[in-house]
Amino acid sequence: MAHPSQLGLQDAASPLMEELLRFHDHALMIVFLISVLVLYIIVAMVTTKLTNKYILDSQEIEIIWTILPAIVLILIAFPSIRILYMMDEINSPHLTIKAIGHQWYWSYEYTDYEDLAFDSYMAPTQDLTPGQFRLLEVDHRVVLPTESPVRVLVSSEDVIHSWAVPALGVKMDAVPGRLNQTAFTVSRTGLFFGQCSEICGANHSFMPIVVEAIPLKDFESWAMTLLEDL
Repeated sequence: MAHPSQLGLQDAASPLMEELLRFHDHALMIVFLISVLVLYIIVAMVTTKLTNKYILDSQEIEIIWTILPAIVLILIAFPSIRILYMMDEINSPHLTIKAIGHQWYWSYEYTDYEDLAFDSYMAPTQDLTPGQFRLLEVDHRVVLPTESPVRVLVSSEDVIHSWAVPALGVKMDAVPGRLNQTAFTVSRTGLFFGQCSEICGANHSFMPIVVEAIPLKDFESWAMTLLEDL
């Protein structure tokens, strides 16, 4: 969860988000070095008249400003392609859930459990208890086990939505008539908040997502209890 005066992204709660944070820092350092180099050249040109014929017409300079951008692109492309393959790779998930977007709430189906499904609406402000977040809390949370690969099938009943939880490194569009999928592994227990990340209508900002990660043994107990209540 974000907090006041925070710098950077939210703390990672999945191996995928940890990789995204490393790539963010890697790319940010490259941008910083490029900015320092460009600033140095500008200052040098202004203060030392670094605009003589040798600088402007030098073949060595042309080679440098051709090769250097190519090296920068390689340093960015290789790590990003690796992460893209990691995001698309879904190997033997332990649990599959289906998230369906509606105007303006989410419904969830646990496909490995018969009849385990529910709707998730934003909790009204008057129903919140101390410590809960306004506009982010829901009446029914998505409960998932930790240290278990989870596959999420995402679709929509009406318009395009987007199922996004920043701390897990997940953002997948929910498109009507299409079934998209993503996968992640929650590495620690806790509550992780997200929201629809597509402008889906008047109440777009009122369809939050709350993922509650608990140990596997507790998840089994929760699933059995919920099935009995249904």
